[in-house]
Amino acid sequence: MKKTSIQNEMFLEIRDKELFKQVQQYSFDYLENVFDRNVYPTEEALNDLSKFDEELPLFSTKAEKVLEQLNQYGSPATTATLGGRFFGFVCGSALPIGLAAKNLATYWDQAPAMNVLSPIGSRLESVVEGWLVELFKLPKGTVAGFVSGTSAANLCGLAAARYRILKKNNWDINKKGLYNAPKIRIVAGKQAHSTVLKAIGILGLGQENIEWVDVDNQGRIIPEAIPELDENAILILQAGNVNSGSFDDFETICNKAQKANAWVHIDGAFGLWAGAVDELKHLTKGIEKANSWAVDGHKTLNTPYDCGIVLCEDKEALTSALHMSASYIIESTQRDGMFYTPEMSRRARVVELWAIMKYLGKAGIDKMVLTMHERAKQFSYEISKINGFYVDNDIVFNQVIVRCDNDKITERVLNNIQNLRECWLGGSVWFGNKVMRISICSWATTKNDISKSVKSFQKALELEITNANNVNR
Repeated sequence: MKKTSIQNEMFLEIRDKELFKQVQQYSFDYLENVFDRNVYPTEEALNDLSKFDEELPLFSTKAEKVLEQLNQYGSPATTATLGGRFFGFVCGSALPIGLAAKNLATYWDQAPAMNVLSPIGSRLESVVEGWLVELFKLPKGTVAGFVSGTSAANLCGLAAARYRILKKNNWDINKKGLYNAPKIRIVAGKQAHSTVLKAIGILGLGQENIEWVDVDNQGRIIPEAIPELDENAILILQAGNVNSGSFDDFETICNKAQKANAWVHIDGAFGLWAGAVDELKHLTKGIEKANSWAVDGHKTLNTPYDCGIVLCEDKEALTSALHMSASYIIESTQRDGMFYTPEMSRRARVVELWAIMKYLGKAGIDKMVLTMHERAKQFSYEISKINGFYVDNDIVFNQVIVRCDNDKITERVLNNIQNLRECWLGGSVWFGNKVMRISICSWATTKNDISKSVKSFQKALELEITNANNVNR
């Protein structure tokens, strides 16, 4: 097919809208069923993914046929993270307003690297930056970068810390690099998230250089165990342990760090949102004394993927660490988003973040996040009443750690739960024991979802007992 005929066909598709009506109907059908269907794809759906294993076509394929294949074989093979019974990771669902706003923004196809590229993207980033600073009660002048997730946000926050510490030592990292650079100390709790370790490795700070700090039985850093800090130290804290959901003692630890002029970075991927809830804000007391923070929108706030945020009270450090320049760059007197993130080419993910925050308001965010906490407490209460299950953590936020009598039974019961597909969750290791990790972070999770999931746990345990008895006969 000639290029001109393809071009004409695409102009026609834009004008007659049939292609977009087709995908809209597919989307509506998906949303109609996603909250009631099995959480994990069936074996049939997984096997049908082989339909995509084909050679790249030589000639063009009709657009409606492409969408038809995606819908027929792709939709059933999705994991229903939008629903109320996916507890496997802290993924979050997506609010309807977020999906709708993202859909509109997709048609806009904006890349807010520079104000001139996207005036609307630039303005919304400025507005949301102010909202976040107010919501989390961070220092005035704190700036935000809108990245793909907390993995990138942690990288940016630690890059800013690296820049500032070396700058204080009269070392320009951008010009001189790390070779022969002054030593930077990294201090972190023994249960720091893997994305923090990844960022430390990427930044050339060296995971073997980490000064590890002991934690208590909930995974919180023990303040008294923190070594003496100095102005060359980066101290990494957690707002929401990935297993237990626990929070470090920010008030005590940050006071200690401030006296030593150390940089404090808080990994708050899902937990930082507790600071927006009246009944939970005690968990984040003292976070305003840190220097940088990482948080996701697509976790607790339930924005669609992908939506991460780095916040930094030292604007110069963040923008200098992520600096770039070129003769063709057009800087403005407004916000140019590329100075706050590693990328230039990125979508305007702030659109759905703005839409959700405006839609919910402070009261709505408070209620939604608190409800997740209440569902976690409900899960803990109901599962604790079933013999053979044990809850191993204090329910301070949205995480529940469950185990059985021993590691083998825990693993087998977890496998049974996954195969039943009523709900879905994954496993972890908690102080040497195999456990099941339940992360409740969807606006759509109801009381009935929790009870239904707990019954699935009970059925999975009964299956394990039956199988064990059959083997012993």
